[in-house]
Parts: sequence; C-alpha cells; structure tokens
Amino acid sequence: MDNYPLLNLFWTMLWFFLWIMWLFLLFKVVADIFRSDDLGGWGKAGWLIVALLLPYIGVLVYVIVRGKSMGQRDVKEAQQREAAFKAYVREAAGTSDASGPKKGGHVDDLARLAELKDRGAITDEEYQRAKTKLLV
Repeated sequence: MDNYPLLNLFWTMLWFFLWIMWLFLLFKVVADIFRSDDLGGWGKAGWLIVALLLPYIGVLVYVIVRGKSMGQRDVKEAQQREAAFKAYVREAAGTSDASGPKKGGHVDDLARLAELKDRGAITDEEYQRAKTKLLV
C-alpha cells in the first residue's frame, strides 16, 4: 500500500466512476437510437456506428445533437406508461371498462345502498340482503 498513495486511489475511483457513468449513457443513447421514430433505418445504423466506433465522442455528439428530442421521448414514454398504469388500476378496481366509466359497479351500488340506509329509505335487514346479493 506504500506504493499507491491515497491521491492515486482517489483518481482511480474517479476515473472508474466516470467510466461507469459513460457506460450508462452509452446504453441510454443506444436505446434511444432504436426507440426514435423520426430516424429511418440508415439514420439509426449511422448513429449506432458513430456511437460504437467513436465511443466517447460519438455518445457526446449524439447527446448534443439529439438531446432535446431524447428528453421529449422520455417524457412521452413516461406519460404513456402512467396512463397505462392508471387504466390498469381503474380496470382492476372495477370502475371502468373498455368503453369508459361504468354507470354501475359493485362499489357504486354499495355506496348507493349505504346512502339509502342512511336516509332511512331502507331498513338494516333490506340493506344486508341487498349487500349480500351484490357481493355474491
């Protein structure tokens, strides 16, 4: 350990960290090249060759030239993913189907039954029977 001072260790760790960050950026750029709808096949092939044959310069040039559209594609994909998740949650909760919001549904029916019971329009026994029918 005497032959490798602390400053050299620091520089080694810094360069390793930068290399890992570049690797992540390379994967992000390659994924963006394939995800991009505005590039044709030759454009994708050209950017891929530049990014792989001139690794550091190619990735940096790609980020400089197409960075703004890269961010827009990320936002668009995140919005689509969020919309799909919300649709799945609504479907799983039973509050919508493919044609839009349901007019009924067990949750809405139970809420209406509870409201009728609270107003005194139905008795506790009628409420329990109707609730049992809904849940079975």
